[in-house]
Amino acid sequence: MEENTYPQKLVAEMLGTAMLVFIGVGSVPATLITNGKAPFTFADLGMISLAFATVVIAMIYAIGHISGCQINPAITLALAATGKMPWRDVPGYIAAQVAGAVLGALTIVGVLGRQAVTVGLGIASYGPQVSAGQAFFAEAVGTAILAFVVFGAIDRRSAGGFAGLAIGLAVFAIIMVVAPATSSAINPARVIGPMLVGQWYSGTVHWNQLPVYLIADVVGAVVAGFLYIALNARRGLGATAEEAAEPAATPQGALS
Repeated sequence: MEENTYPQKLVAEMLGTAMLVFIGVGSVPATLITNGKAPFTFADLGMISLAFATVVIAMIYAIGHISGCQINPAITLALAATGKMPWRDVPGYIAAQVAGAVLGALTIVGVLGRQAVTVGLGIASYGPQVSAGQAFFAEAVGTAILAFVVFGAIDRRSAGGFAGLAIGLAVFAIIMVVAPATSSAINPARVIGPMLVGQWYSGTVHWNQLPVYLIADVVGAVVAGFLYIALNARRGLGATAEEAAEPAATPQGALS
């Protein structure tokens, strides 16, 4: 079966991540500019979570058939670590995702103006009184839940056509709980892009927190990937002949 070229996949990943950051992360300064206050109410957080969820769902159906719509380096690394995508594709995917995140953050400033930077640009950071250890745990758990849902949703035995909805709703639910602790990044590209653009525009960036986000997100995703593989392992005796003959599923809609 014919598939898209590698450059096409990279462009799709870049655009998908740009959309994720522009709409998802952009909903944070948009809320602050509109409301003129901080911190967020739970209703505000709900609308921001919905923005992330809807753009995730939209992108999965828009580019999932082109690149898999991973738009998250942690998911990309988890898929490669579990043998669901070749390692040779990983550097290009991650570079495209980070470039897309930068493009998305720049677009936020282009649409909302410098005021978006003044109110924080949606840059991920720990909540008040949150330690590095707590932040690591929160990000690892949130990303693990996301990755576990992704692996289940892209399994060929899962309900067909609902991967986008399942993953998008998982993103919504995770943000509602994890955001007060860490802004619920659960995506290294979503962290790096706004940080770089925020630094460029002289915004407040907590660079010392970046390693916690990067390591926690990758660890959470990879552990969840292997956990799903272990739970989904089937012995020949218990599988039908058709199941035993099935090739590995191609990841489609493997976001955040």
